[in-house]
Parts: sequence; C-alpha cells; structure tokens
Amino acid sequence: MSGMQSVNPATGKTVKEFELLDADAIEAALKKSVQAFEEGKSLTRNQRAGMMRKAAELLRDEKDRLARLMTLEMGKTLLSAVAEVEKCAQACDYYAENTDSILADRRIDDDSIVRHLPIGPVLAVMPWNFPFWQVFRFAAPALMAGNTGLLKHASNVPQCALAIEDILTRAGFPEGCFQTLLISSGQVESILEDSRVRAATVTGSEGAGAAVAASCGKHIKPVVLELGGSDPFIVMPSADIDKAVETAVKARTINNGQSCIAAKRFIVHADILDEFKEKFVAGFESLSVGDPMEEGTDIGPLALPQIRDELHQQVEDSVAAGATRLTGAAPIEGEGNFYQPGILTDIPAESPAAREELFGPVALLFKADSFDDAIAIANDSRFGLGSCIWTKDQAEIDQAIDRLEAGSTFVNAMVASDPARPFGGVKDSGHGRELSADGMLAFMNAKTVYVAAD
Repeated sequence: MSGMQSVNPATGKTVKEFELLDADAIEAALKKSVQAFEEGKSLTRNQRAGMMRKAAELLRDEKDRLARLMTLEMGKTLLSAVAEVEKCAQACDYYAENTDSILADRRIDDDSIVRHLPIGPVLAVMPWNFPFWQVFRFAAPALMAGNTGLLKHASNVPQCALAIEDILTRAGFPEGCFQTLLISSGQVESILEDSRVRAATVTGSEGAGAAVAASCGKHIKPVVLELGGSDPFIVMPSADIDKAVETAVKARTINNGQSCIAAKRFIVHADILDEFKEKFVAGFESLSVGDPMEEGTDIGPLALPQIRDELHQQVEDSVAAGATRLTGAAPIEGEGNFYQPGILTDIPAESPAAREELFGPVALLFKADSFDDAIAIANDSRFGLGSCIWTKDQAEIDQAIDRLEAGSTFVNAMVASDPARPFGGVKDSGHGRELSADGMLAFMNAKTVYVAAD
C-alpha cells in the first residue's frame, strides 16, 4: 500500500516515510486488542495505576525528546511542545489517582447499585494539532477503566503516534492494550464496521466527525465528538483591558493559532473598542514568527501547506466581501508554511470569517453595542465549543454563564482544557465529553444491579 510521510513544516522537507497497514495487519491488531481486553480483566486498578504513573514518569523524563518530535512533525514551538508533554503526564497522574472514586459503585437504594464496567476496544481518530495531548486525554481514562485503545492518528504525525504507543508499552501496559494503526482515512470505515470495535471518539473536523458518527449510528455504537470551534472572547467596559488584551493575543495564537478552543471572535463593547483595538494590533505586531525550535519564537509554521493556503483564501474572500485587514494576515515568502499573524474587522455577516472556523493566527474583531448584543454575536455561530467573558459585573457574569451557547464559559481567563474538568461542545462543535469523570464514563457500561432481599 502507499505510505504516509512525516514532513517538517518549517522546511517542507520529508523526514521519514511509513507504510500503511494492510488488511491482514489490521485484523491482527483487532484480535490483539480483544485479547488484551479479556486478559486485562485480571488486572487490578492498583496495577493499572502503577502503569499509568510509570507512563507519567517516562513522559517527564523524555519530555525534551518527545517535544522535539512534535515540533519536527507539526511545527508548534518547542516550549509549547514541552508543556504539552507535561500536561499529558498530569493527565496520567490524575486518572491514576482518581479512577477508584470515579468508578466507585453508586448506591441507588438498599437493593440497587450502578456499577461501571468497560466495554472493550475503542477507536480514537485524533488530529495533529496537539498530537500527544489529544491522545492521552483519551488513552489515560480508557486504559485505567479497562478498555483497550486503537489509535488512528493524523497522517502527518506518524512518529508521534508510534512514540505514544511506545511510552504506554514501556510503562507496562500489556501488549495490545494500546495500539497505533498507521492507516488512511479510507481504512477507518471498515474498522468501525467491525463488531469487535465497541465505540469511537473523534477530535477533528466536522467532516471527519460526521463520517464517524454516521458509521457509529449505523452500527449502534457510542461516539464522542470534539469538533471545530469559533470561540467568542467578549470584553465589557468593566474589564481589565490590559490583561484582556494580553490574554487575547495568547488565546488566539496558541499553537500557532491552530487550536479548536483558541479564541477566534473578539467581541468588544463599543465604549472600549478603540483602546482595545490599538493595543490588540500592537500585541499582534510584536509577535516573533520563525523557527519553532528557537526559544524566542512566538509563532512557528502552520502544519501543512494546504492549511496555510485555505486560511489565506478565507482571509482574501472576507476582505473581498468588505472586511478590513488591520494588520498581517498574509503568507510569508520563503520555505515552510509560515503565515503572518493578523486581525480582521468590519466583518460582513456572511463572509467566511464570520461563518467558518479560521484555523490559524487570524483574529476577528467585532463591535458590540451592549451586553445583549455581545451575547447575540457570540451565539450567532453554528459552533459552540468554548467561550469566555471579561467583566467585573456579577450580573453580566451570571447571564453569560447561562446564555452563552458553548460547552464551557471561562470568566476573566482564556479557555483551556484540564484533566479535572469535563471538555466538549454543543451544536456543530460536537457532543459528549472528554476528561474528568465524564470522559471516563463515556465508554463504560453503567450496569444497574438489583439484588432482591431475602
């Protein structure tokens, strides 16, 4: 079969090539996954916790090597890649420490309990933008719960995918508990159709999520979808403007702007719009774009040439429709997939910038005439992943929490995922939750047990 390539997005040069698994290799992996699930029932939670803590230890000990691998394959800055590995270790520790309480029998009455039991092999279809974190936030709860994992990672991060399997194997998880499948998107459907695969989880595009969800629906399998986002970042007059601007720049450009929960639409009250705009532009223009391996770099290359090209087409189409380019928002000449961070404003309602997710370092600035107007603008989107509001007004905070159509609302802080907090979205941003107890229980059989009294 044709293979996949690991390409350095800073240079465009191919680093390594891999062959895709054929049908026989996939069949062997499925058999191994089922066998590992059955044999794993003999493992105690304490044994699993010990393995998970070992995985955390390996991640921390090898964070520099693993971080360089991420930067090499998808272009995030080295410092952010190190932080990502550390976050994965945090997730491993969280589930090692909390699984007993999460999966404790729930007493209904004197005769009844609910016991949560694992269901078997789960297929994870994961994206390239956080190549370790996206996987570990699935793998840690899945393995601690007693399920087994099959990973179909993005085709541009095969080395990361293999490294994750290696870490979990060296941590002591039995063979087959977690396997990386180097397969194409076209090979996913047949795996989902297999009765041995009991569920799926997808983080990625709406198209990928819809395709997997349709297959799971056809075959009556649970699925968790974490898809795109166009998160609103609301700033009201009572906010600390300097702190809001500083956070806004970071929130939009984190991971080179390639994050589903990055703030993308900045909705600012008219009374403070001019001040915010001036400082926001200055913040963007101070960002350093360059080699992601260098410590002083703020923004590295976009992961793929087509991502850069699609982003720029969205910008150009929006400007042609009437949007104003305040700064940047253009490809950088030379090798690599570099793109100048930019800001658009005066954005027409039906332009790509208003209706689509821009997956790169381009911020969208909107004026709100009132609090109600800000909420209306924020909710005028098919997406509903994260949201945040900057205000010191308690009434505005209370209303924003209730009225913003999103899976999370952060107050005076940027949206971020954390092992202890449920994570997911509404509307076209998906359904179901990852992380915390919710993420673990998503792929468990909540079995009702009734014991009749004598």
